[in-house]
Amino acid sequence: MQSGDLTAARTAFRHVLALDPKAASAYVNLGVIAMRQKEWDEALKNLRAAEKLAPKMTGIRLNIGLVEYRRQNYEAAITPFQSVVREDPSSVQARYLLGLCLTFTQRYAEAAETLEPLWGQMSENILYLYVLGMAADLTGNQQLDQRAMQQLVKIGGNTPEFHLILGKAHMQRQEYEQAVDEFQKALAAKLDLPYAHFNLGVTYARKGDFERSEAEFRKDIAVEPDLADNYEQLAQLYSRLQRDDDAETASRKALELNPQSGNAWYVLAKVHDRRKEYAEALKAIDAAAKVAPSNQNVLYLRAQILLHLGRTAEAKAEFEKAKSVVADDEQKQREQIGREMVPSPELKEQPVN
Repeated sequence: MQSGDLTAARTAFRHVLALDPKAASAYVNLGVIAMRQKEWDEALKNLRAAEKLAPKMTGIRLNIGLVEYRRQNYEAAITPFQSVVREDPSSVQARYLLGLCLTFTQRYAEAAETLEPLWGQMSENILYLYVLGMAADLTGNQQLDQRAMQQLVKIGGNTPEFHLILGKAHMQRQEYEQAVDEFQKALAAKLDLPYAHFNLGVTYARKGDFERSEAEFRKDIAVEPDLADNYEQLAQLYSRLQRDDDAETASRKALELNPQSGNAWYVLAKVHDRRKEYAEALKAIDAAAKVAPSNQNVLYLRAQILLHLGRTAEAKAEFEKAKSVVADDEQKQREQIGREMVPSPELKEQPVN
């Protein structure tokens, strides 16, 4: 395993289990091998087996959280990360990843509370400062938001990466002109900087400049052809413009790269619904609901599709679910603040181990 011969290592660890079926460490190592090969289901199966045999080993739960994080199942990653932080509060990796997962699942107050104690170890990390400031901004914690922003400016220097993150911070605050300026500075220094064209495309979309937005996403695809978020954003843009054929093409490409893209499934459902292809629309919105079961827009669209199919009782129940989501206190708080998290693929793609 240390020499990188994972195939031979896997065979050897399976021999260990044949001799000792209760060897937790063998299951752990089989899980790690599967993680390195991005075989997430296989990794999770072996790590769960190890957890049953050695429930007190925090490292096993950390790896379970890492598997869920890597396959973008952020909700499922929260519990194992929380258990590690609870038993080992000094674990920087577990606490940081927990904060990211809480942010991605829109639990912003918990995210800020989780991330702030890492200031001593991570206040020189621009991505940490960005996500901390974003979580603070989304919960109206202006003091913490400003503290993170000031530190970000202090340590940033004049690198392309700094201008990228500073631009995102401006975009999060809906300061779109400043965001465009920072992204252009980043691109002037490094034309093929990953995520720069993507973030510029999102900014132009929020300004309503859809032509420039589309062009920037296309430029980022040239730099990062396998980034599903570019196609997801294009799908949303085309749907807004009612360019349904283009929206379907972009959605399917996004789903080819990331089958867990709830936004792509949602756009695909809208396209089928507008075409009156209700059976296909229901399949797509059901897939979106698996990813985002409490999303208000998903629930409303699913209710409308069920009505079109004549399934009135189910549609009524879905409308009631949507109403309960709107009435949720946390949802109200987010609406009062008037902010939403900007797309951040650079956070999801950063190394975590």
